[in-house]
Amino acid sequence: MNLDLSFYFAIFLRRLHYFIVIFALVTAASVAAALLLPPVFSSSGLLLLEGSQIPAALAAPTVQAAAMEKFQTVENRLMTRTNLIEIARRNNVYENIASMSPDQIADAMRSNTRINKSTGRGEATTMWIEFKGDSAETVAAVAGDYVKFILDYDLASRTASAESTLEFFENEVERLDGELDRMSAKILDFQTNNADALPSTLTFRLGQQTLLQGRLATLENDIATMKDQKARMIAIFQSTGQISNATTAGQTPEAQQLDAMRAQLSDMLAVFAPSNPKVKVLQQKIAQLEEVVKAQLPGDGSGNPAATMLDVQLADLDTRIALAEEQRTKLIDELAVLQDTIDRTPANQVALDALVRDQANVQQQYDAAVARRSQAAAGERIQVLEQGERISLVETPSVPDGPVSPNRTLIVAGGMLAGIGLGLAVIVLLELLNRSVRRPKDLIDQFGITPIVTIPYIRTPSETMRRRSGFAALMLVAIVGIPAIIYAVHIYYQPLDAIFATVAEKLGLSL
Repeated sequence: MNLDLSFYFAIFLRRLHYFIVIFALVTAASVAAALLLPPVFSSSGLLLLEGSQIPAALAAPTVQAAAMEKFQTVENRLMTRTNLIEIARRNNVYENIASMSPDQIADAMRSNTRINKSTGRGEATTMWIEFKGDSAETVAAVAGDYVKFILDYDLASRTASAESTLEFFENEVERLDGELDRMSAKILDFQTNNADALPSTLTFRLGQQTLLQGRLATLENDIATMKDQKARMIAIFQSTGQISNATTAGQTPEAQQLDAMRAQLSDMLAVFAPSNPKVKVLQQKIAQLEEVVKAQLPGDGSGNPAATMLDVQLADLDTRIALAEEQRTKLIDELAVLQDTIDRTPANQVALDALVRDQANVQQQYDAAVARRSQAAAGERIQVLEQGERISLVETPSVPDGPVSPNRTLIVAGGMLAGIGLGLAVIVLLELLNRSVRRPKDLIDQFGITPIVTIPYIRTPSETMRRRSGFAALMLVAIVGIPAIIYAVHIYYQPLDAIFATVAEKLGLSL
């Protein structure tokens, strides 16, 4: 394939005026935009999330949150509509801020603010915040307000969280302390009301019951013995008229001696005669003792001495039996009361165990609350002394030395390149759409004939003048009109930066 460069160069020269006009228009527009676009200043600050300076093993922090979560919370608080409007009005960020609606102010502030958060395993967690505007002092002031808000909010939130945690556990300790007092009073009232049937005294009462049962058995045995003794004494007296020696327990020593002498006399009469001096001496002693015993008997001593003695002994036995029965009744009553307390002890054991268990649960909660209150107090102290996890300022926003945009040289250079490209594209498009015959090769290709000679089109001087006049007019329009139109749009309709921002937003681009 032979490329006829001279032909294409001739076409370019023939269409040069299109190229120059388009190049001039685009270049003029780029120059106007570069000159009219306002300068954009930027001020930024760098924040760092510092870890706690006190090891968690020594004092557990009461303010805990994931690093990115904390920065996201701070960002959401910062970018609230109310806060942005307040900062914008305080710093008079926009010239026409008085005529702007609150929504417009908030949207403009958000579009001029850029926040970037960074974290990773083994890396520090940082937040970079930037604000752009048309005044160096304004952007520095706004960025400073952003940083100050973040630091103040972080301090206030940490302090408030630590204080609220401490206050909660103080209230919890106070509540549990009152609950313990109520539980102790309830247990004391229960023990007081059931002092006779407490589980702690069950062993003692069981032993006391065994002892009383033994005493009752002994007492009943004594009563039975005395009743049997009384019956035997009556039976012996009725059969013999005398009182058995076995019943001398209630006799006086003289009466006992008299009975012994009588028994001795009976034995001596079986051996000796009544006239025996020993028998007579014994009879005299018996007579003397009978007088003494008779004097000891109640009444005038008349009647049967044995009967009188029987009455005395029976009265003594009746008294002893009555006393023993009275003691037995008391023992039975005591055993009944004791048995009742023993029977009530299991139920009291269950109720008391429930009260003690509830008290132990409350005590455990109280001990845990006291320990946590101590931790909360330490955490609150850590926050007050700025020793815990906190957001610190690494790089302070400063007044920029110069604008960061627009790059006027880059805009003009880009416009020139765009003008060249667009001019060439227009020439190529025109040639693609032009199907006329302009060289011998076209005659051969389309008609199949070979021309002897070709004569080019020669313009007259007037045609050349009109062509050059039109080209000069287009150049004048391109050089003067386009910048004038751009300037008018920038001044009377809407600033170019706002138009560019709107277009970029529509296209989904980020400026």
